[in-house]
Amino acid sequence: MTTRRLAAGLFTALLCASVAMAQGARKPRIKILATGGTIAGAALKPTDPGYKSGAVGVDVLIAAVPQLKEIAEVSGEQIASIGSQDMNDEVWLKLAKRVNELLASSDVDGIAITHGTDTLEETSYFLHLTVRSDKPVVMTGSMRPSTAMSADGPLNIYNAVAIAADPTARGRGVLVTIDDDVHSGHDIIKNHTTDVGTFSSGEAGLVGAVLFGKTTWYRTPAQVHTSKSELGIGSAGTLPRVDILYAHAGMSPDLIAAAVKNGAKGIVMAGVGDGNMTAPALVEFTKAAKAGVACVRSARVNGGIVRRNIETNDDESGTIASMELNPAKARVLLQLALLKTQDVKKIQDYFNRY
Repeated sequence: MTTRRLAAGLFTALLCASVAMAQGARKPRIKILATGGTIAGAALKPTDPGYKSGAVGVDVLIAAVPQLKEIAEVSGEQIASIGSQDMNDEVWLKLAKRVNELLASSDVDGIAITHGTDTLEETSYFLHLTVRSDKPVVMTGSMRPSTAMSADGPLNIYNAVAIAADPTARGRGVLVTIDDDVHSGHDIIKNHTTDVGTFSSGEAGLVGAVLFGKTTWYRTPAQVHTSKSELGIGSAGTLPRVDILYAHAGMSPDLIAAAVKNGAKGIVMAGVGDGNMTAPALVEFTKAAKAGVACVRSARVNGGIVRRNIETNDDESGTIASMELNPAKARVLLQLALLKTQDVKKIQDYFNRY
């Protein structure tokens, strides 16, 4: 009897060890979602500066990086095939819904998303606020099309998949890797029209750096995001209209009135300096705020924090300060906030914490 029990115990231990070894040997399962962009672009010649965005499908992108098989079980899915200058609310909602569906499955360990660079900073922040999982979501793009001499896309895809497959990337929110840097979706901004090293994270700094798939982490973003976010898309079929207006010397208030007249539920002012605008524009901006349009003061300078009641009395005008968010990201947050509330104090609280 004792011998049988010992044999049974030994068999169970060996079985558990075998299962553990099998799980340990299994490669992470990563889904690549493609939306188009330069990374999927094609030109007539390798040195041609002009190209067509989104001309190459996700299967071709995956096939161009055979090394992916060494680090993950990769499969692809085409969400859209557009240049990111044409990114829109419809694709955002479709993408966020699909990401959440996939991450809810035990068959997916992480997601990599290919995207154009023009609006990468907006889409990454949108997903940063609407993804409901701590599993890694890593976006990437390229500044040169897939057919270009020295295309930067293949290594960016490799790095994105490597980070998505890395368990230590969990809980850091939606990340963007490009040109060996790792940015938070909250902070990444585009700074140059054509340079490969066009992206930065401003004063917040990089989340990490990656070199041929090996990541070094610097920090975890402090703002509320992903699984802890109160914002989301729910069953929304559309997002509220929010316009961005660009302040400048001699700015007329006419465009503010036009935005309200055309149905804007929110306006983000890309203000001069500390979120400022001309006196006539501020009068019209205040008028819109008191009429129930959510009016956010941001800054066109891409640095610093627009705080409440510094040069503009937000308490009196009924306006909202964008805090760390530039106009493009402030617009994203305001669209999602307006799905939940029109209360200015609650919206300001979102800007303070998100």
